[in-house]
Amino acid sequence: MERIPFGISRLDITLNGGAPRGSVVLVSGESGAGAREFVYTAAVMNATAYTDESLFDLHYGQTAANTTLPEEIHYISFTESYDQFVREVELSMEDNLAQAGLERIQFKSVADSYFRTSPVPRDWYVDENSDRTRYPGEQQNLVNLTGDLLNERAENNLVVIDSLSDLVSATGEQLEWPDIIYFVKGLRRVAHEWGGLILLHVDHETLTETEQGQLVDSCTGSLVFDWSTGGSVLARTLMLQSFRGILSQIDEEELVKFETDLGDAGFSISDVRKIR
Repeated sequence: MERIPFGISRLDITLNGGAPRGSVVLVSGESGAGAREFVYTAAVMNATAYTDESLFDLHYGQTAANTTLPEEIHYISFTESYDQFVREVELSMEDNLAQAGLERIQFKSVADSYFRTSPVPRDWYVDENSDRTRYPGEQQNLVNLTGDLLNERAENNLVVIDSLSDLVSATGEQLEWPDIIYFVKGLRRVAHEWGGLILLHVDHETLTETEQGQLVDSCTGSLVFDWSTGGSVLARTLMLQSFRGILSQIDEEELVKFETDLGDAGFSISDVRKIR
């Protein structure tokens, strides 16, 4: 089965090349445990494969024979400005790698629609990357707006949505919780036709246990990032919580919590220590 790489070498090796084309993957984690750095690294590494082959080879290596890189890399944010996004990416990895990836990442802010009904002053959130030129003067449902953006951007591409936590915070005002579940289930259905890879970032501390379970069940796969104590050491860990049709094909020895690192290459998985 053809794969699209996550851009995290050890994870892609474990998954026999990456995520199957058409996957919607929930990237869920505790604050500071590495989930956000994961999506930054996924976007940057896939972009760098096009802009700087030597850097890609240094930090990632060779892609698997059954792997196809996404044609484009898109990052959709509900609240961040482009400058804020760039600053956070640059803080999460070395400058050369960040700049190589940012050259090809296409960023889109929907802050105008997100904040429009809030008491936040308009000049705090409207910028050149917002959606105001697309929908001048018109209030858009956030789910419908995001769906429109995905229809234009997702086919054969990597798209990061940052984040579902922002949609959760909008429930009761613009949305209801079932709207989010319908959105994710519908996204999983149409993503199969698009043939790309969609990463949905969420801070699971913003969710109830039931809501988290509903999101996991609605996605193709789920990656969970948390803090784990090994003796006196507090470590960031990653667990493959679920992946439809994939986990059954992976060697049982690989189905563990991996200890992770945040370094010059952004997010990475340790090849040395694995936490059972």
